Amino acid sequence: MTDHNATPRSFSASAPLQGRIRIPGDKSISHRSLMLSALAIGESRVTGLLEGHDVLATAAAMRAMGADIERRDDGEWRIHGVGVGGLLQPREALDMGNSGTSTRLLMGLVASHPITVTFTGDASLSGRPMGRVIDPLSQMGADISASPGGRLPLMVRGLAPAIPLSYRLPMASAQVKSAVLLAGLNTPGITEVIEPVPTRDHSERMLKGFGATLEVEVEPDGTRWISIMGEAELKPQTIVVPGDPSSAAFFIVAALVVPGSDVTIANVGLNPTRAGLVEVLRAMGGDIELLDAREVGGEPVADLRVRHSALQGIEVDPAIVPSMIDEFPILFVAAALAEGRTVTTGLDELRVKESDRLAVMATGLKAIGVRVEESEDGLVIDGTGGEPLPGGATIAGHLDHRICMSFAVAGLVSKTPVTIDDIAPVATSFPNFEALLTGLQP
Repeated sequence: MTDHNATPRSFSASAPLQGRIRIPGDKSISHRSLMLSALAIGESRVTGLLEGHDVLATAAAMRAMGADIERRDDGEWRIHGVGVGGLLQPREALDMGNSGTSTRLLMGLVASHPITVTFTGDASLSGRPMGRVIDPLSQMGADISASPGGRLPLMVRGLAPAIPLSYRLPMASAQVKSAVLLAGLNTPGITEVIEPVPTRDHSERMLKGFGATLEVEVEPDGTRWISIMGEAELKPQTIVVPGDPSSAAFFIVAALVVPGSDVTIANVGLNPTRAGLVEVLRAMGGDIELLDAREVGGEPVADLRVRHSALQGIEVDPAIVPSMIDEFPILFVAAALAEGRTVTTGLDELRVKESDRLAVMATGLKAIGVRVEESEDGLVIDGTGGEPLPGGATIAGHLDHRICMSFAVAGLVSKTPVTIDDIAPVATSFPNFEALLTGLQP
């Protein structure tokens, strides 16, 4: 699944990783800061924004719908919003590139505005089903015409006023939850999402921060009832985006598995709905120390000091899956270097990401000499006990940035270099990944 501009890259055994790095801003928070700033009345300022392709697609879409968005030379972004209900009809289709988050959240925004928007994307995004977002938004009155299988290209004809909805999520999905809440911003009355399994709560935190009336009630069994009062008036904010824990994940695992490593990763967001990987790696014996724990803009943040560790295989509790769903590809690499067997289940969601991440990781790990069994909803991996991996294969990344970066880390602990068939997709989420990695190597 590479294109004619494919950029192969090989990664080989590394000397100890040493130093201090600062990773790009959190992608989830970056998307939402642009969207909500564009719906506020007045000027918001955002620093630390992740400037990968996915987030820039969100910025372009909000510009196309009327917001004034400017990046200054010092890296600060200034956004003059149009107000809730003020989105304008874009002149052309919105090209979402590879960004599923942009697409699903913007579908929610558009659903309760009286405009018609066509969403397009690249080959990878166009293969991803949008049905679970289409369903609740259609119940709110949006008219959505999708390609076969509920895929892009698709057209959303919004309805204003839309119909308030009480929607129980059929599966854990922060994107579906967020799409419904964002549609509820411009819907009269109260829109409610019932979440049986907690997922990342950046939307709730940021909506409150911008002044929306949003309440969360938690039942004894953990079910969350999230309600938002519609026809909101959002107030402009100054936002400092914390470092993305999903990006930090690759350097956390690299430092744990490359012998002799000692790496500090500054300013990492540790929202409890996102920090599952740290918990699992610690349970495996990982030496991960939190330094200067603090709160920035309503989000918990710390510096992480990570040192090489002898990891032990474990059985990962499926209850932790939603808090680390994007980190499983790199966890599989950690498991490949652990002592004994690591068992993962409850990962059905990985089959409908940028690629079928279960199948792609299983195939790639086997190609570099890892003992892997693939099931319907997980992988079972027998680790080397810290011994280097055989390596020596060319891995098909399937245009999936997390697959590419995971196998780049695997290459650092392989006897023979591991080649990624196309490293270019990494720019969608982590433009300076290779530069930071090189900077940690002597």
